[in-house]
Amino acid sequence: MTIQKGRGFACINYPIGMNLGGDPSQALVHATPDGKFKVTLSAIDLGQGMKSVTRQIAAEALGVPIADVYVDTADSDTGPHDMGSFASRGTHRMGNAVIRAATEARKAMLEAAAEELEVNAGDLETDGKGNIQVKGAPSRSITVEDTAVAAQFNQGRTLAGRGIFLIPPSDADPNTGEMTPVTTFAHAALVVDIEVDDETGVVTVTQINSAYEVGRALNAKLVEQQLIGGAWMGVSHALYETTEPHYPDRTHMPGDFVEYLQPGPGDVADHNIAILERPADDGPYGGKGPGEMCANPVLPAIANAVYNAVGVRCDSLPITPEKILRGIRANGGARPQGAL
Repeated sequence: MTIQKGRGFACINYPIGMNLGGDPSQALVHATPDGKFKVTLSAIDLGQGMKSVTRQIAAEALGVPIADVYVDTADSDTGPHDMGSFASRGTHRMGNAVIRAATEARKAMLEAAAEELEVNAGDLETDGKGNIQVKGAPSRSITVEDTAVAAQFNQGRTLAGRGIFLIPPSDADPNTGEMTPVTTFAHAALVVDIEVDDETGVVTVTQINSAYEVGRALNAKLVEQQLIGGAWMGVSHALYETTEPHYPDRTHMPGDFVEYLQPGPGDVADHNIAILERPADDGPYGGKGPGEMCANPVLPAIANAVYNAVGVRCDSLPITPEKILRGIRANGGARPQGAL
């Protein structure tokens, strides 16, 4: 038995959103009587941080503390329309829709404050701490809470905004078929180090090093955690998860997630991440969002690492010990490819 070490590399360009049908997202923002703001979306938070990042975006656009903003994604039947949480579109599409809705709500808020302060709305600014003040004269101010109370109980005004973000659908060139199916691209490069037991075929991931370009990281810690978690989804897809050979017949296969084979806490390896920021011109405050690209480069990188370790090319997933052993035997033994 010999433990063979291997290293694999992969890089990707990942599309953000879809242009073919415009890929619209809508958002609603309104103030409660106590000066808090509710953002209503139909995009679902799958654990990727949708609520957190749209909350930050709304607070920035409104000019109010983030603690005064709440995000509701409870019901897609009663909320504004959204295409869905896929294609790494959440931050880009929903973020832009939230900015537009919050900008409209902010305009109404400043108009209500101007009426109370007897000034022009254009002369007002927010301080980000819950106050609205006259530019150059911060002593003349009113709180956002008092503005909301006055608007709803004295002025009969609604502090609300609606926003939609729509990409113009891309037409195909009738002669060449050329078109622009996506809005922008995010990028990633990843290196995986593994060990392969050439007697059992078992693969152990020992380290991951990666670099992701995600536009502007609107919440750097959240992005980092998403990249780490997503990479281990990729590891799971590459090495563990399968319904073969019985798919779609589930007979003799795992019946629940207790039996379903996935990497556990003891399988997790160190992951060193470099987050590269290159703000997107059309992204909300420059953001794109990592989304599905968290997992994608891991799969080819592991396949390349297995080849580097033992000289076996696997062209189907998962890369199971059985497939590796069959390849080793077909080659007449392990064939390490040397250091990269």
